[in-house]
Amino acid sequence: MTSSTVPFNQQVPVRHEVDVLVVGGGPAGVAAAVAAARQGCSVYLAEAQNCFGGMGTAGLVPAFMQFSDGVRFLAAGIGEEVLDRLHQAGGTSPNYDPLRKADPQCVGIKVEAFKRIYDDMVSSAGVAFTFMTQLVGLQREGAKVSAGIFAAKSGLFAVKARCFVDATGDGDLCAWAGAPFERGDATGTTMPGTLCSLWANVDWARQIRPDSRMLEKAFADKVFTNEDLHLPGMFFVSPTIGGGNIGHTFGVDGTDERSLTEALLWGRKSLVEYERYYKEYLRDGFEKMELVTTGALLGLRETRRILGDYVLNVDDFRSRAVFDDEIGRYCYPVDIHPLSTDRKLHEKFLKEYHSDLKYGPGESYGIPFRCLLPRGLDNVLVAGRCLSSDRYIQGSIRVMPGCYITGQAAGVAAALAVKGDGQTRHVSVPALQEKLAAMGAHLPNRAKTAT
Repeated sequence: MTSSTVPFNQQVPVRHEVDVLVVGGGPAGVAAAVAAARQGCSVYLAEAQNCFGGMGTAGLVPAFMQFSDGVRFLAAGIGEEVLDRLHQAGGTSPNYDPLRKADPQCVGIKVEAFKRIYDDMVSSAGVAFTFMTQLVGLQREGAKVSAGIFAAKSGLFAVKARCFVDATGDGDLCAWAGAPFERGDATGTTMPGTLCSLWANVDWARQIRPDSRMLEKAFADKVFTNEDLHLPGMFFVSPTIGGGNIGHTFGVDGTDERSLTEALLWGRKSLVEYERYYKEYLRDGFEKMELVTTGALLGLRETRRILGDYVLNVDDFRSRAVFDDEIGRYCYPVDIHPLSTDRKLHEKFLKEYHSDLKYGPGESYGIPFRCLLPRGLDNVLVAGRCLSSDRYIQGSIRVMPGCYITGQAAGVAAALAVKGDGQTRHVSVPALQEKLAAMGAHLPNRAKTAT
């Protein structure tokens, strides 16, 4: 009889010993690593894919959501630096106006330029890093993590550090270290994913006006397997290229490779249906469109939410909350994609996103430092979409500009912890806010003097 388990025990070489270990090189991880290194720390950044950027590069998410509240640039500091560098490198869509950065623009992304910008920022900051490097385990001593265990082409190796930043998006490091977490709604069901795509031969000069009546006609003609009313659609990348945020993979669990496999298979298959829809039903400008590629990563909107010392929540969104320990403010609407094709769920989404849970110009909510402090762990910070929040406000803060805000705060906090006794909860909040403000972060409610 085959045993249900096999023994596995191996001595793992320590390849790096650093001040700060950042796991995950998406927008939050890049911001954290660069921020910590610029504070004088030795940093190692482990990225599982072949490039930095996560969903915005490997995942082909075609555009940034808003960086500003319509009055102020909220993702200031590293987020603004990324946007400026990308524009200077020709990596933003031609319709982006850098003189109107305070407007809530949706900025199209040219992926290859984006990859190079991240490469340069991380390298020039002096961060040690490797791609194709997957966290597979960790070593914990009491309430502290002492080492991360990684798998790569050369085999298994360990990285020791004094402070850790979980920027995996899925909260892998925190969850595996024993921090509590929530996932999805009350039943554990998460938002559907999307396999984003890149399309050539789109003629943006023509009058392209997607019409919901055309979608209903395609439903009646049985074009689609799923009658999914929620279609974010095609984003302008260049005069002939479109970035597709098209279709949904319902029921996907982003923490289970079997579920991810099924979702990727369906995502690729479903684009055949959407290609027919765009070519035959929308027509103007899309007749000659051609699929170039799909993302190497499935676009995931939520998995784990690590529970921290404070859980940011929808009431904070509604009240435009202010906190003494703010590390930034943000404003994107609550964007929770319906869990199924049920039309009532789609109507609920439209009401929330366009009115009930959407801000006017100049409005925003605070993000407290306590959201970055996982319960039960003394030397770990969490940043990005898996920080401590309820699922409603996570639907706002999960996008790239929000990740820059929390990532740079985690990186600076990690540096301050390392320069102190190594405990993240002993970091002086006024000192953290002062250093973030010096980087350009938007902190209107920070303490006036550091202690």
